[in-house]
Amino acid sequence: MNELHFSWIEAAVLAPLVGAALIPLRSDPDRARRCSLVASAIALACTVGAWIDLAVLDAFEAHDRWDLAERLFHRDLLVVDELSAPLLPLVALQFLVTFLATLRTKASRFSFTMALATESITLATLACKEPWLLVALLAAAPVFPAVELVRRGESPRVFVLHMALFAILLVGGQAIVAGAAPGSDAAICGLAMLGVAALVRSGAAPLHCWHADLFERASLGAAILFVTPMTGAYAALRLVLPTAPAWVLHLIALASLATAVYAAGMALVQRDARRFFSFLLLSNSSLVLVGLELVTPLGLVGALCVWLSVSLALTGFGLALRSIESRCGRIDLARYHGMFRATPTLAGFFLLTGLASIGFPGTLGFVAAELLIEGAIDAAPLVGVIVLFASALNGLAVMHAYFRIFTGCEHAGTIDLRIRPAERVAVLALSLLILGGGLYPQPGVSSRRHAAAALLDQRNEHLKQNVTDAASRPAAKSAAGESQR
Repeated sequence: MNELHFSWIEAAVLAPLVGAALIPLRSDPDRARRCSLVASAIALACTVGAWIDLAVLDAFEAHDRWDLAERLFHRDLLVVDELSAPLLPLVALQFLVTFLATLRTKASRFSFTMALATESITLATLACKEPWLLVALLAAAPVFPAVELVRRGESPRVFVLHMALFAILLVGGQAIVAGAAPGSDAAICGLAMLGVAALVRSGAAPLHCWHADLFERASLGAAILFVTPMTGAYAALRLVLPTAPAWVLHLIALASLATAVYAAGMALVQRDARRFFSFLLLSNSSLVLVGLELVTPLGLVGALCVWLSVSLALTGFGLALRSIESRCGRIDLARYHGMFRATPTLAGFFLLTGLASIGFPGTLGFVAAELLIEGAIDAAPLVGVIVLFASALNGLAVMHAYFRIFTGCEHAGTIDLRIRPAERVAVLALSLLILGGGLYPQPGVSSRRHAAAALLDQRNEHLKQNVTDAASRPAAKSAAGESQR
């Protein structure tokens, strides 16, 4: 395997862990926030370095130089490839802007230690291709939100039950796949379990209750950081897509399609802003799974592009909602709040990120949504129409929330709602990426096209190998029977 010029991946994973270890020594929440910002900025720099280094090597995948994990375990546990190269800096950026947008007045209520630990595990997950290590990382990640719920005095029962089911399906499915012959009925059963696990982690209906429950009970920042990286989709890509038969992938796509429409409809009628955001995020992440499981080149490219655009846009959308909530408390969408004059910058950012998430022209999501819908129509026209319908419902939900929060009356509060400098930096960074990606989408689309082609090639090779193994299995049994006689 090709070798990077530095230990970018291990440094990116270790930087948040070191920051999390140092924070307990900082009793002042403001110092803990600054420590988190430094650790997360280092992680972002390392992930960008890994992406650039991989591009310079002109290789599909590569591992670290002086790879400590490889020396200890004699296996490439952490690698960066064309699929994960942009996902790693995206996740590091999500954590950095969330820390940046955390107001000093709210720093004491936000657990930077657990957020940094979550960042480390998420980065390691997205850099991992070894099935059992990936399963362990995916199963470990929900521990931190569960601890946060307990610390806040909220019941973690719904979240823990769903995540326990996810972990059981994940471990059981991988154990069956690892022990069964490739292509056998047992292996297909294991792959189906892994597919259901990915659906549970992604919040597919009817196993979606934990999604809204987490947003209602946990801090909004922690919930955003747990959900927006879409590690459920990553699990489906790494564990299910390479070897699963087409009917398993189509069932996952159908379940995701139903969830996308259902969640979009639910987002449109919610009265609580957090529940509205939860269902909006659920609908968009389900559309990503629909594209991934269509198993067509165009559909896969569209899904990978939507993954990037939706993660970035809805992180910004959630942070805008969090900034408003930190000043005014929970937002009731049943009445008008009229906040536009009090905080016009946040209003503009709320609208920009919301429209970007549904693929508004000129934003990063436009080309992504176009590719996804075209890929879905190529695969099955009815699926394309339903994807379009879900996107339209999401657009209506975004505009409904915008008008309820920012228009309709004159805000009468006395609290200063103007955006703070740190929030302004986070808003500016995300806005530049959303608009820049919309105006010059070619590099991103080209990168996703290469990754999709490589994934489909790997799948075809696995399936051919499975067919060869299945054909040789009866001959081997016959030969064994002859030798016994």
